[in-house]
Amino acid sequence: MSALVLALAAGAVVGLALGALGGGGSVLAVPALIYLLGFTPAAATTASLIIVTATSITALYAHARTGAVRWRAGALFAAAGLLPAAVAGAAAARLPQPVLTAAFAAVAALAAVRMLRPGPADSGPAVGDRAVAVRPVKVAGTGAGLGALTGLLGVGGGFLTVPALVTVAAFEMRAAVGTSLLVIAANSLASLATRGATTAGVDWALIAPFTGAAILGAWDGRRLAARVGGTRLKRTFAILLLAVAAFMLVDAVA
Repeated sequence: MSALVLALAAGAVVGLALGALGGGGSVLAVPALIYLLGFTPAAATTASLIIVTATSITALYAHARTGAVRWRAGALFAAAGLLPAAVAGAAAARLPQPVLTAAFAAVAALAAVRMLRPGPADSGPAVGDRAVAVRPVKVAGTGAGLGALTGLLGVGGGFLTVPALVTVAAFEMRAAVGTSLLVIAANSLASLATRGATTAGVDWALIAPFTGAAILGAWDGRRLAARVGGTRLKRTFAILLLAVAAFMLVDAVA
């Protein structure tokens, strides 16, 4: 199978996950880039940030059209992660490849476990910019941690951002999914800003079709979630992530 076909197929899966679940797609993007397309771990995390940024912005537009984005609270959450994302992005290039791979495997396993746990249900139909009881210090601390994760491993962190917005910022699920895309896009852009030198080694002939397929997949992801059901999608995706995490961990220590 050609590299172009693999890039298109992997991009479609990443986009579907991001559009349907509000995150998690980038956790598959990095191993796909490494094991299917031959990227090094460092190059894969940089390429993943490019893919995640473009896909998140596209999905954000789709969610914003339905009023499912809380801009003010989301901006506070995202702003807190910008500096940590930039610093971690610069540090990632200095980490040994096995350490980066093992760390990513741990995050993928955490994402899978998080998805297998029962998630909070949508507590109501209201979305938008209505007032909610938000603790700025707690929101800022959580946002900073997620920003560092994005910068270091090239993942959007949506699998953590969505539950964080529900529990820390008191968002209902639909608003949390939409607003998480704003946070993901901001953190990914901040991390990319510190990786300018590393983007020179990115194979754009593969990243461009990967990103295009991911963007198209993100548009279909929301419709897929409505037809199949979020719970079933999360369980299937979590099992896949566990398998990927186990494979990456074995590869890192081998």
